[in-house]
Order: sequence, then structure tokens, then C-alpha cells
Amino acid sequence: MKRLLIDMDDVLADASGQFVKYFNQRNDRGLTLSREQLRGSNWAKAADIHQDTVRSWLLEPGFFGTMPLMPDAVEVVRELHRHYEIFIVSAAIEFPFSLKEKVDWLAEHFPFINWRYIVLCGHKHMIEADFLIDDHEKNLVHFSGTPLLFDAPHNTAITGYERLLSWPHARQRLLP
Repeated sequence: MKRLLIDMDDVLADASGQFVKYFNQRNDRGLTLSREQLRGSNWAKAADIHQDTVRSWLLEPGFFGTMPLMPDAVEVVRELHRHYEIFIVSAAIEFPFSLKEKVDWLAEHFPFINWRYIVLCGHKHMIEADFLIDDHEKNLVHFSGTPLLFDAPHNTAITGYERLLSWPHARQRLLP
């Protein structure tokens, strides 16, 4: 059975949507931000707020645990699970609250993924697999298998990788 690694933020969980929600709830300038406005490489730059403000949200309890699901993620990952050995991989070590929140989030939304197949790490290149679905080039560039870039607002300018536009597109690409 082939092995498939799947990232969490902006792949399974809508991190960009969570950022938009936090910005819209907390900015004191009366501005409203949309997901489409996040196009580019940096959320803080797109929203014209200080990077430390964005980082402070990532360090708050609840940020990772309340992220919305990406559309169709559960259904497609469930289908892929029948054909692949799936590992959920996330560089969660940087944000201490994210460790428990991500494990709990996965248990709630993806109960068919056993906890033994969840890898929370500092970097992902230590795990060998046939495929990696991720939204960040830094995780794909050193991957020894087939890297698949999951479309996200911050990676629209990245080229040189096969891009998955959605979970239905991932289904089409990875299932027979």
C-alpha cells in the first residue's frame, strides 16, 4: 500500500479562513477582510497588520482547535484512506497550544485516522512516503516522493509543483 502524507493547516483545516475570522473580529479600523484578499505570501502584509499580531493569534488557545474544515476534506480523505496508508503531518511544535488542539481537532473530524498515524513535528522531510499534500513549498522542496501543492491564498505565485485545487481534485488525481 502506498503511503500518503497530508498536512493540516490550509489543507485539511481552513487556516486562511480562521485568520480572516480573527482579523474581522479584532481589527479596530472597521475593515472587513475576505479570503480572496489574502492572495500573496504573507497574511499580515495582505491585511496590513503587524506580523507580531498574527503570531500572537497563533499562540492563543483555541486558534487551531476551532478552525473550519476545508470543503470536501473528510469525504475525500475517507476515500483515500481505503487506498493509502495515510499519515497526517503538521509542523505543530512551534505553537504549543496547537499540539493538543490539532490532535483533538483530528479526532473530532477524522476519527478514522488512528492517533498512531498523526505526526506533529518540526519538519516533515524525515518521513518517507510516496506522496505529500502540503500548502508550503518549504515542505515540498526536500520531499523525496511526489510533492503535491494544495492551493491556498499564500501560494498562488508558486510554480514547479503539481497543484491540487481542491479535495475533489485530489480525489481525481490520487484515486484509480
